[in-house]
Amino acid sequence: MRAASLDQRVRREAEALAREARAALNLKRNLRGRAGDLDSAVRDVDKALAAKDYQRVRRGLPVLDALVDELIKRPDKSTARDYVESIVAAVLIALALRAVVLEAFKIPSSSMYPTLEINDHIFVNKFIYGVRIPFTTTKLLEWRKPKRGEVIVFMQPCEPDRDYIKRVVATAGQSVEVRCNVVYVDGKPVEHRLIQGDTCTYDDYDELGQRWQTKTCSEYAEKVDGHEYLTFHDRERPLRDDRLAKDGTLPSPDSKDFPRVEAIPHVPPSCATQTDSEPFAAPNQKPGEIVVTKESAGACALQMHYVVPKDHVFVMGDNRANSNDSRYWGSVPIENIKGKALFIWLSYREFSLLPKVWNSSFRIRWDRIGNFVK
Repeated sequence: MRAASLDQRVRREAEALAREARAALNLKRNLRGRAGDLDSAVRDVDKALAAKDYQRVRRGLPVLDALVDELIKRPDKSTARDYVESIVAAVLIALALRAVVLEAFKIPSSSMYPTLEINDHIFVNKFIYGVRIPFTTTKLLEWRKPKRGEVIVFMQPCEPDRDYIKRVVATAGQSVEVRCNVVYVDGKPVEHRLIQGDTCTYDDYDELGQRWQTKTCSEYAEKVDGHEYLTFHDRERPLRDDRLAKDGTLPSPDSKDFPRVEAIPHVPPSCATQTDSEPFAAPNQKPGEIVVTKESAGACALQMHYVVPKDHVFVMGDNRANSNDSRYWGSVPIENIKGKALFIWLSYREFSLLPKVWNSSFRIRWDRIGNFVK
């Protein structure tokens, strides 16, 4: 019984090797001029198997096995090749993740203070709103649209080669109006409360003068659909709020009111009508609509609002007194949105490659690293 079992094992191994050898002979690859030797060894083993001469099979099997190993089996990869393949695989995985799932983004300006500061480095979730073909605005799948209160990164409609980061204030079909620093969506004020007035300051970077400078502000907390976050305004807002509460109105409108009542004709903001930069007709941006609701009203009364167009969102920076946003160049097309801000993975005041000033310039803000973007 034992001899019969051994014969069966030998037969199975010989048949497997013979099949592999015949496949290589048919393809005629990597045989390096020794196809005749392999063919002869296969014939000997096949004849022995056909005759059930297992002694002859055992004699021919080592010869066939050696030829298969030498001529057919792939040579072992070198250590250097292993490293190269591992590095290439890691790079491809990183690029795929960057294109579809996560992307790093650096905050360049103070428009999102106090939520995000200059030189904060964040990760952006590109998967949350859907899957897009890399390096295009075409979406293959869409999970959901951005919601009010979320901080998003997007291609600026008027400068598609530049990425901006702002907070979603209103979505398609909703109306937006800003009177005396209060944001109204669909005619209702965004919930807000004063955090600090005279003591509020922040550091901003003057690119022209290439230096940091301290600016004054007032700080308020806002709450939108469960999102609570902080915003900066000019220092005088608390004084205006006190006067508004006392008198019911102010003598003149605020410079940041939106839409501007005195602007005639009442043209909705868009890339084609922006005044701070060169007008540009963005092909995928819809202008929205300006609706007059009450004429000759007080400076802080609701009187005119902007309706967000279909498949667009209205965005504003948290630093309301120092933000270039939808109030000036219109709504953001949904297809321009890259993703939602996740968390800060690195933050520093400034960076220098010069060793002598490295210690003083490269000031890491340890308290900001790891913070989620609210």
